[in-house]
Amino acid sequence: MARKKTVVISLLGTTLDAGSGTKRWDRWRPTVSLCQHEDLLVHRVELLHGRRFNSLAELIQKDIAQVSPETEVKTWPIEFNNPWDLEEVYGGLLDFARRYPFQPDKEEYLVHITTGTHIAQICMFLLTETRYFPGRLIQTSPPKRGDKPGGPGSYTVIDLDLSKYDSIASRFNREQREGLSFLKSGIDTQNPAFNQLIERIEQVAIGSSDPILLTGPTGSGKSRLAKKLHELKKSRRQVEGDFVEVNCATIRGDGAMSALFGHVRGAFTGALEARPGLLRKAHCGILFLDEIGELALDEQAMLLRAIEEKSFYPVGSDKEVRSDFQLIAGTNRPLLHEVAEGRFREDLLARINIWTFQLPGLKERPEDMAPNLAYELEQCSRAMNLHLTFSKEAREQYLSFATSADALWLGNFRDFNAAIRRMATLAKGGRIGVPEVNEEIERLRRSWSHGYTIAPGGNSLAVDTLLTRVLGPKRALELDAFDSVQLEEVLRVCGAAPSLSEAGRRLFNISRQQKKTANDADRLRKYLARFGLEWNKAHSA
Repeated sequence: MARKKTVVISLLGTTLDAGSGTKRWDRWRPTVSLCQHEDLLVHRVELLHGRRFNSLAELIQKDIAQVSPETEVKTWPIEFNNPWDLEEVYGGLLDFARRYPFQPDKEEYLVHITTGTHIAQICMFLLTETRYFPGRLIQTSPPKRGDKPGGPGSYTVIDLDLSKYDSIASRFNREQREGLSFLKSGIDTQNPAFNQLIERIEQVAIGSSDPILLTGPTGSGKSRLAKKLHELKKSRRQVEGDFVEVNCATIRGDGAMSALFGHVRGAFTGALEARPGLLRKAHCGILFLDEIGELALDEQAMLLRAIEEKSFYPVGSDKEVRSDFQLIAGTNRPLLHEVAEGRFREDLLARINIWTFQLPGLKERPEDMAPNLAYELEQCSRAMNLHLTFSKEAREQYLSFATSADALWLGNFRDFNAAIRRMATLAKGGRIGVPEVNEEIERLRRSWSHGYTIAPGGNSLAVDTLLTRVLGPKRALELDAFDSVQLEEVLRVCGAAPSLSEAGRRLFNISRQQKKTANDADRLRKYLARFGLEWNKAHSA
């Protein structure tokens, strides 16, 4: 079996490694000395350095080539604004470790901890101890007094016995727990399946920049989780840009292309100024496309190219622009069904389906009702600048209802959040009692009995109805009650009719008899257009 190659990961010693002219060979230089030992054959040195030390790094590269021609030196620019900031240095080195293509089956890694600040040396030790660097430590020392000047000195390889460092290992376990708690907004969730899901999402988010698809019913927390993922990645310096959120149900028709991809001045009537577009705004950040299934096929095609090529053409422009963003998509629709119906591109689904996570509805997590109740109450207290509490009886009664079969939670956390806000608003002196709980339970029962959830503002919002499946929850909420009832009946007729003309005849069966020439298809087409709908979508809903 072939012997593994030896690879050294080392920080440039900006003071110790420096030298000028031929006199530099009279000095002990730790990075160069790594390659001068007769009993240590180094096949490759991965040299980490700040960009302002490019010249020194190149000099080290040349000098190692002289003392050890068989050693390859690769340089890796890595920046620390403050090399004594533990969090910054650890984060930067961790980022390097995550993107480095380790091959422990082919290569043996030695992590040099002689150079760099003490903070950097501590971080190199910790990353090796936790196996982010899958190797051993190597410590080099200068020649002893009386040895030949410029000699290699000595070295010691330290093979960490992890069992001796339980306290350090526990610190990193705590760091992981803190990351998971952050994604859960600090809520001490108890549902095993949900906790396992969040743990896997955290692992993927930190380890990958591939698209993430969050599926689940309306109100299950997709948007909030996407924001938390951005904050987590930004804290680890994995993204630098903004979090840009787009509800695709709100950008329909001619304005969708411009909103997403931007346009140049004069691209169309009314384009008086250039517009960068939301994809460019998300450069170096995260783009969250909620309800991605609402995008039209043309926008889907351009989005696919933007994801794969990191470039696209703004509307009216023949010049490409670039935007390097990570995509997180959300949907409450079964996209495979949308592909089968011709409403969603199969190639786009394949591209965004690398990591798919199904968020459960609130009703599927009865164990988490109590911790979520505590969280929502705390949020309300902050928003209202008032200390809010439940009486013991009121809290027990509310939780008993919340976890019962009678509690449908059609709107999931939107229902839950709105319920707490209403009770908090009506509570006298900030103490929620049994009367407020009874009133809220009755309100929720009434709303669910009609297939509706109640939004925080008091408006009724249809949940998982024909109308919301076609328009999306937000657009459905924006309609007057009269339009909602009328449009839902029109959609029901369109779905049952074999053609646009037949649907028109059924809908205008009385008024058409009073017309000499009845163009039912045209009347129906114009009615649907008022809501941005076409026959194909209305018929297939």
